[in-house]
Amino acid sequence: MGQVAESIEERSLLIHPGAIMFVSCYELGHQPLGIAQPMGFIEQAGFVPVGLDIAVENMDESALRLARFVGISVPMHTALRLGVRIAELVRVMNPACHICFYGLYASINAEYLLQGLADSVVGGEYEVPLVSLIEALDRGQTISLLEGVSSRNRVVGPWLQRGYASTASTTPHPIPSRGGLPMLGHYARLEQNGTERLVGYVEASRGCLHHCLHCPIVPVYDGRFFLVPEAVVLEDIRRQVHAGATHITFGDPDFLNGPGHSMSIVRAMHEEFPHLTFDFTAKIEHLLKRRTLIPDLRAQGCLFVISAVESFSDHVLELLHKGHTGADIILALDILREAGIALRPSLVAFTPWTSLDDYERMLDMMEAHDLIDATDPVQLSIRLLIPPGSALLAKSDIQRFLGPLDQAGFQYRWTHPDERMDRLHQAVSAIVEASATEKEDAMVTFDRIRAIADEIAGHHAESSTRTRVSSPDRPKPPRLTESWFCCAEPTTQQFRPLQTNEHGKT
Repeated sequence: MGQVAESIEERSLLIHPGAIMFVSCYELGHQPLGIAQPMGFIEQAGFVPVGLDIAVENMDESALRLARFVGISVPMHTALRLGVRIAELVRVMNPACHICFYGLYASINAEYLLQGLADSVVGGEYEVPLVSLIEALDRGQTISLLEGVSSRNRVVGPWLQRGYASTASTTPHPIPSRGGLPMLGHYARLEQNGTERLVGYVEASRGCLHHCLHCPIVPVYDGRFFLVPEAVVLEDIRRQVHAGATHITFGDPDFLNGPGHSMSIVRAMHEEFPHLTFDFTAKIEHLLKRRTLIPDLRAQGCLFVISAVESFSDHVLELLHKGHTGADIILALDILREAGIALRPSLVAFTPWTSLDDYERMLDMMEAHDLIDATDPVQLSIRLLIPPGSALLAKSDIQRFLGPLDQAGFQYRWTHPDERMDRLHQAVSAIVEASATEKEDAMVTFDRIRAIADEIAGHHAESSTRTRVSSPDRPKPPRLTESWFCCAEPTTQQFRPLQTNEHGKT
């Protein structure tokens, strides 16, 4: 009888406040949607989860010790590297706790994560499997056969369905739960004309239609994408505006995958909040195909667009299956600027195929087309990331560059055939991390990178010794104040809150 009573008590523990904790490690300087979304689903199922964002909050050791379930959101490489450290701490402090990794980088690294660190892994459209997992744990049921949930006994692919399998037509899609998260003032702000504004963060869709070979979305979604209901997106925006946001970032991998859906949302948003501005991410290819939408997007409040430019080398772009050329980049830039919208490029500055001449040409293009202030310096240091399952691994010509899989680093390391490029990468990475810490002027950082590139290339001409007027008062395109990027390695500063002594105390 005592054993039965104990079993029942054990099974009900997950309904207690604090028994379920969701942890965000890094989400590009935004209030983390990666824990707000699943907490909305979990609350709808009758549980009381709590959230912790270690990007802006201190580690709560007492809360971690009490938790029975810890879900760690890993939507990107930086978050995964930090999330592993979180899991290691939880294992020391709370050995009986169920640890679940979920998100884009959970799926592609499931086998390694389940080797003692994680109890479960969920990828793809993770909310519904997370609900099923927590309900099963609460009832004391086995998790080994749950759809969309990988465990130590079974690794499954990502969950690529929306809605509950049995009640999809009747179960509403909940609004992301943000009430327990740090206020928007703790996160990146919009910097425009010398002023800063609070920024909200939403997704109108997830996944992507395209198959860029280096993209981590491809091995998970394989050309599929899912729309978030318009009413959910608008209500989430509404709540963030009431919390002080005057600018919204759409975090979709490509906001123009579903242009009808996206335009309907921004038009409704603008009608309700005429002074609200926004930014989004879209492929160069889509900016050209949807060029007729660009003036309307500006009229609805768009300030800038982030686009995966990646390279100005047509050869590299072709190898990555980007679907655009160097000339297309300039055309898209002109289209946006004509409409009054800034382009903020993201880059993969270092690949096995990028020559030193290519790198210097990239710097030339940035100067020639006034993109220095529009490009976060970290972009000049990004090295091609090849995680397990990457579509790049199917390319025969990449094998000669690859070393073995670095499981703890969650990537295949590679060596450039020109040792100067690896030397340049090390130098640029050091410059960029120091500049981010010191909040150095982007133009000053650019000139330092130009100088080291010229030196390594043996160009000791005027370009390496030039002096540029970099007045802090010069006009700059709008930007978010977050200086890092999803594919970059975590900085020493990002790891610092997770340093512990031998007893596991922070």
